Amino acid sequence: MAFTRAEAYAPASVANLGVGFDILGMALEGMGDRAIIEFHDSPKIVIADIKGDGGKLPRDPAENVASVSARALLDHIGDKRGLTIKLIKGLPLASGLGSSAASSVVAAVALNKLLGEPFSRPNLLPFCLEGEALVSGYHADNVAPSLLGGIVLVAGITVDAIQSLPIPADLHLALVTPAVQVPTNGARAILPDKVSLRQMIHQTGAVAQLVDAIHRGDLEALGAAMENDQVVEPARAHLMPMLAEARIAAKRAGAIALFIGGAGPTLCALCDRKTVAESVSVAMKSVYDAVGMPCDSLSTRVDRRGALITEAS
Repeated sequence: MAFTRAEAYAPASVANLGVGFDILGMALEGMGDRAIIEFHDSPKIVIADIKGDGGKLPRDPAENVASVSARALLDHIGDKRGLTIKLIKGLPLASGLGSSAASSVVAAVALNKLLGEPFSRPNLLPFCLEGEALVSGYHADNVAPSLLGGIVLVAGITVDAIQSLPIPADLHLALVTPAVQVPTNGARAILPDKVSLRQMIHQTGAVAQLVDAIHRGDLEALGAAMENDQVVEPARAHLMPMLAEARIAAKRAGAIALFIGGAGPTLCALCDRKTVAESVSVAMKSVYDAVGMPCDSLSTRVDRRGALITEAS
């Protein structure tokens, strides 16, 4: 069936899961980006509208991740038709929630539908990465979970390098996002250029413990591994306002562990029940409320579906 208009949704994601820098990611329920894509007569891609970004995202199609992702797909198949893209941002910018990844993914997924779905969902990964690379480089730790859902191990940027991991049955999350921006490029720039042999051994061991804990569904062991980062969190901690205070508040409210969502400033607390996650969300928000810093908080779970088509005509 031929379509001229498609609307898609792509969920938020958090990368790293603490110790797994650039190699682990998780999709999140309840928030994400939407895009509406239509063919038009001109051979150009036009960003017709963006809602929810406060006017901050570029409308130039050469500089917007959604249009770059769509262009990569069209160029790959040699399709010369033009597109109109409307982007509805449900994710804050530079928040550690995979905002650019979701926009890159949602455009490719919607366009794929318009084209009659010539690509399976995993095989859209290269086109999504072209959009993501525009702002944060070629790494799939946000793109892959947003596209495919679940928890993913990302051993590279090709489809065969992406491995879905099991989702522990009792895994719940509480998130808090203070109203400060931490651009990914800036957060990457402050990371150490070199690590010692001791640090490498420690870090690889912690990643192995994390993956093992996921497979066993052991949330206590998972939390311990998430907080066992000796390289990235120490370098970035100063970018996260009230990090130590939020961790203390989260654990007092019942959280197992707390880690930085990607580049931050979103903080993610690992919990074992919905009621605990709700309490932890409130407790973390109170930390920022006490100092007059605006923030958003919520409790959520792992999004198992990934990006999806919401309407096509």
